[in-house]
Amino acid sequence: MKTINRTTLFLILTFVITYLLTGIYKLSGGDITNRIGFTVLGAIIMFIPTISVIIVKKYIHHEKLKTDLLISFKINKWFFIAWLILPVIMLFSLGISLIFPDVIYSLEMAGFIKRFESMLTPEQIEQMRNSLATLPINPIWLFLLQGLIAGVTINAIAAFGEELGWRGFLLKEFKEMHFFKAAIIIGFIWGIWHAPLILMGYNYPQHPKIGVFMMIIFCILITPLLIYITVKSKSVIAAAILHGTMNGTYGISLMLTDGGNDLTVGLTGLSGFIALTVVLIFLFIYDYFISKEKILINKINNYL
Repeated sequence: MKTINRTTLFLILTFVITYLLTGIYKLSGGDITNRIGFTVLGAIIMFIPTISVIIVKKYIHHEKLKTDLLISFKINKWFFIAWLILPVIMLFSLGISLIFPDVIYSLEMAGFIKRFESMLTPEQIEQMRNSLATLPINPIWLFLLQGLIAGVTINAIAAFGEELGWRGFLLKEFKEMHFFKAAIIIGFIWGIWHAPLILMGYNYPQHPKIGVFMMIIFCILITPLLIYITVKSKSVIAAAILHGTMNGTYGISLMLTDGGNDLTVGLTGLSGFIALTVVLIFLFIYDYFISKEKILINKINNYL
């Protein structure tokens, strides 16, 4: 009963604080076009799961944080896999997008720029277009380098704010479940948690309402990879690096395209869903036939 109460309290705190902050921001006139305000809001929200974990475990249940929640900086090969796998998935998603009949290759990145039209002023859009045009090399390589650097630095710190809750606390709470059952539940919860930001136009500016359901699907698809990296590395820090690099390189999945929409192209669109599904198939093949540990078909507790 203690575990149920602890998990429920964590979820109540996380959702109430998140929804309350976004509600206040919205009622005070804030929206996604206010880039500074929305960025600050998003940064604060990313740390709410960690704040909730600290309240529940340290101040209510007086439990350990570091060892209980897999906070380990002992680097192993899975840290590097966490850092490098998302750019590969982004490029894979980009390639899948170009197969769609209404999507074409665009060296000028017309589709990428269009995604920001509802979030930026015409002057800002024109400034973005001019900035991209004056770069000495294709922007995709600069995005990649910038995303990789951010993925292990500032983005990883922000992503840790989420990961300590989702792949730290909840993973431990659901450790008696089989891998995929825990992944689906955590992914579903994580997806719903994004709802207020999605409804304001984040990730799916063209379809914010449908975007809520799309985000839930995306979170369910990406969560097995995040959990697998966490379990293999024995560290939630590796999950934060994967999450941070994903946020830093997200634009790659949209670049060099024109056409489609936010439901079809990009990592959080249909092309990304297909890419992630293929990755999960390969992950299962690796885990079942190559790895000594059979994590995907057993209870998580066997490997934590």
